[in-house]
Amino acid sequence: MKLLLITGLPGTGKTTLARRLASRYGVALLGKDLIKEPLLNTLGAGTGLQSRLLSDASFAVLFAMAREFVAANLDLVLEGNFRPGEHEDAVAALAAARVAQVLCRIDEPTRVARLAARKQQRHAGHQDADPAVMMQRSSDEFLDLPGERLAFDCAELPVTRQIDTIDRWWRQG
Repeated sequence: MKLLLITGLPGTGKTTLARRLASRYGVALLGKDLIKEPLLNTLGAGTGLQSRLLSDASFAVLFAMAREFVAANLDLVLEGNFRPGEHEDAVAALAAARVAQVLCRIDEPTRVARLAARKQQRHAGHQDADPAVMMQRSSDEFLDLPGERLAFDCAELPVTRQIDTIDRWWRQG
């Protein structure tokens, strides 16, 4: 069973890449924002602290769902801005899976421009839509886990070269 973790800072192309990969391999995609945004709609956007709590809750749901997929021996793509030092244990609990982490990176001016451009399309509860928060950088590092680590510059679209590299890993087992 294979598990692809697609991670990186907001605005680096994680969701775009994760959707393409899930479609390409015919597997489920579980994304943190796919869980968080309905919660924001139901509970309200609130403050930065509330948004962070909803992010934490969304990750908890994502990992609980991922455990069910792994228990059913189903391949899976997980997407989110996974936090080194916080999420390793949750991923390690998916021990039956062969894991590859894909870290999306882009240069900071491009990332800031993407965040600004998508501000109108993003849910207001996302703190990266706030210009003051936009400039803050969370970690864009890999989780401390065994398995393949693939870091890509995701500024160029389409992401054909990245997908070719991931295809090689996918076919290995």
